[in-house]
Amino acid sequence: MHPDVKNILYSEEELSQRVREMGALITERFADTANDNGIVVISVLRGAAIFVADLVRCIDLPLEMDYMALSSYGNEATSSGRVRIEKDLSTSIEGRHVVIAEDIIDSGQTLQYLIPLLKKRNPASIDVVALLHKEVEGQIPVDCLCTGFECPNEFVVGYGLDYAQKYRNLPYIGILKPEVYQK
Repeated sequence: MHPDVKNILYSEEELSQRVREMGALITERFADTANDNGIVVISVLRGAAIFVADLVRCIDLPLEMDYMALSSYGNEATSSGRVRIEKDLSTSIEGRHVVIAEDIIDSGQTLQYLIPLLKKRNPASIDVVALLHKEVEGQIPVDCLCTGFECPNEFVVGYGLDYAQKYRNLPYIGILKPEVYQK
């Protein structure tokens, strides 16, 4: 375990098992509706990149991957409340079934911004899958096709999640020691 991590919440094995289950659920959801173009899985960068790489290998349907980079954190431990696009999609989603894959839902602000933006592009449908869901006060409700795990209201890192661009490469999800981000 990394010395900056207080404890491990979800092991590499638990993550792998749950991602396989989520991939099977997505396959089932779109089995009858995926058109010749398949579905478009949108990874919300950077945090969801590792999750999405594993997830798409567990979806047994034609699919295309695309990426959006949105930011509301910068190098802080809490969201600024302002979402901005740093990288937009390369693919047209018009008439296509879209699955937004998010690493963590905490404030809900990112998805509150992203979903209406994507709806303006006329997709056939938009679903959200999230690896983690963290209950926080004042959270904007987000409907999810599926969620990997409920997450305590702690600062978590690993498996793509970071603090100031560090810890993304940890193979598990753990709670970051407060002294690391309360400097």
